[in-house]
Amino acid sequence: MHMLSFILWVPFFGAVLVALLPTAQHRVIRGLALFHAGLALVLSWGLLAQFDRTTAAVQFVEQVVWSSSIGVSYALGLDGISLAMVLLATLLVVVALLASDSVKTRVKGYYAWLLVLEFAMLGVFMAQDWSLFFMFWELTLIPLFFLIDLWGGEKRHVASLNFVLYTMSGAIFILIGIIMVYRLTPTQSFAMAAISQAAAGLPRTEQMWLLLAFLVGFGVKIPIFPLHGWLPLAHVEAPSPISILLSGVLLKMGAYGLLRVVAMLPQGTLALQPLLVGIALVSILYGGLLAWRQSDLKAMIAYSSVSHMGMVLLGISALNEIGLMGATLQMAAHGLVAGALFLIIGLLYERTHTRQMADYGALARVTPGFSLLMTVALLAAMGLPGLGGFMAELHILIGGFERWGWLMLLASFGVLISAAYAIRIMGQLFTGPMRPAMSELHDVQPHEWVAALPLAAGLVILGLHPAPVIALISATVKELAAIFTYSL
Repeated sequence: MHMLSFILWVPFFGAVLVALLPTAQHRVIRGLALFHAGLALVLSWGLLAQFDRTTAAVQFVEQVVWSSSIGVSYALGLDGISLAMVLLATLLVVVALLASDSVKTRVKGYYAWLLVLEFAMLGVFMAQDWSLFFMFWELTLIPLFFLIDLWGGEKRHVASLNFVLYTMSGAIFILIGIIMVYRLTPTQSFAMAAISQAAAGLPRTEQMWLLLAFLVGFGVKIPIFPLHGWLPLAHVEAPSPISILLSGVLLKMGAYGLLRVVAMLPQGTLALQPLLVGIALVSILYGGLLAWRQSDLKAMIAYSSVSHMGMVLLGISALNEIGLMGATLQMAAHGLVAGALFLIIGLLYERTHTRQMADYGALARVTPGFSLLMTVALLAAMGLPGLGGFMAELHILIGGFERWGWLMLLASFGVLISAAYAIRIMGQLFTGPMRPAMSELHDVQPHEWVAALPLAAGLVILGLHPAPVIALISATVKELAAIFTYSL
């Protein structure tokens, strides 16, 4: 049985069924969407029982040749890193659906587009053919444009257009890079394995130019400085459930694509290592400082994402096993952190209709549930030992120190900035005088706990017992690091 295809297409067919339902059947639409997303979640997590953690080989491979003359195939497969991203994506989609109960307008369109978005995201992580990868990459733009433009905030039209223009501009560089690699290699195939094998033998200068093209394309989505301009406005204006996916999964697509490219172009990557670490350090410090200055909670998380994804790029730039391991762990940890924070802030906004930190106060006395969940997420974001962010950042800093030495003091300063604004948020939200408007605030409801607990539990488990996650991705990371050891 073609399990990957089944998991991939379940959300798509769910979207088709939702689109065929009567518009007034809101509960049926929501239930059908949750069923299909839940089925994809159960099936994808079921792959863990069959996955061989001792090998870096791509597993669950499926391939149907579309055009042998140009080497285009419908090719799917998973290694340790891509499986981890699929598990994260299916979890966060279910969380986003559970958090979408407040959507009361154009309900059918909302749930249909959200399922199409899941279909596209899963396709990016499963694709083993660069043409198929690019098709799914571009497909994510369509549902996100409508989800922001139709269900977003006051500036949703500007935010959605800004997002599409930025991402499409970056996609042009990705397409150019793919076509150039295809033309420069003798394989006449878009298969990732074939292109990687051939591209590794290209001259160093050509690899550098190709990597620069891919860095711009994937850097927009990561996002790295200075290609992050779309992110704050998109996060602030998007519905909170969509922000969960935007930050929790979409940003990881950029980092995932970059990991695939650096393995394909080792000599070019080694030559541009100083550029990668420079961009990473600037992103960490710049994103952290701007997050510190924000008064809007969603804008704060948006800029903190620039900083945290800068840590991912820093781990990649080390090009050693421990740094690459940290980058992958950070992708998973930040997905859970960002998902939890956007979920909590979205639920608070539904009750208070404000995201300004100054409007809150003494929430610990009124809403202990919100306070607990927010505290766990913020402590994980600042890298507190015992929570998910700590293990990821520790790997990155050690790997970075092995390669870059005392330059990692700048990254450590970025971690301190992260701790500073996290503590500031907790102080303003949970302590101080009671605001009259907040005195009757309802705490987390049972159905909201269902959405929040998996994320909080994931952060605790990743912090206290990261061994299963490390075992899942270890073989793939070792093979990736060995490419650069061999190329030195």
